Amino acid sequence: MLTLPDSLRDAFKDPLGPVTTDTDALLAAAADTRAEHDAPNAPLVAVGDVVTYHLREAGRVPDVALIDGRTEREAVDTQIDEALAAADERRVYVENPPAELSEALLIALRDAIATPEATIIEVDGEEDLAALPAILAAPDGATVVYGQPGEGMVRIAITPERRAHARELFVAMDGDVEGALAALGVDG
Repeated sequence: MLTLPDSLRDAFKDPLGPVTTDTDALLAAAADTRAEHDAPNAPLVAVGDVVTYHLREAGRVPDVALIDGRTEREAVDTQIDEALAAADERRVYVENPPAELSEALLIALRDAIATPEATIIEVDGEEDLAALPAILAAPDGATVVYGQPGEGMVRIAITPERRAHARELFVAMDGDVEGALAALGVDG
């Protein structure tokens, strides 16, 4: 549906929010974001196997987790793989090629954010770009977390301003932007 053009690759190298290695501090900040927006049920969305694993180990099952069995283009270690495989959340399986956002991934993300049941979206391919549509689809007060290679976890508190910035990047991608926004359930 959408592909990442070479001209945008550098825009995705810089973190979209603060970076931390302290999972407890990240979760406290996410709770503060929900409280600030009076959104006690706003979801926590985790993009990536390692991020999902660390949140779970800290006692917080993400409301939505996107995993692909890889980290920095390598298979995740056995401990992470086994822990995520044993998780008993609802699972959805989608295909999403590297450097792309497929319609299946966008629809699965939209549906997972809308349901109160914790959901793991298992991606055959790559979930690296999924933080962008997650920011667009998540309500104010939600938190999206993704991994920044070699640095830690990036926390994005969802606000109209953060959503507007994500939308600028999203619409600059190549492909059917209007169709992608529709699949995501976001107004064009």
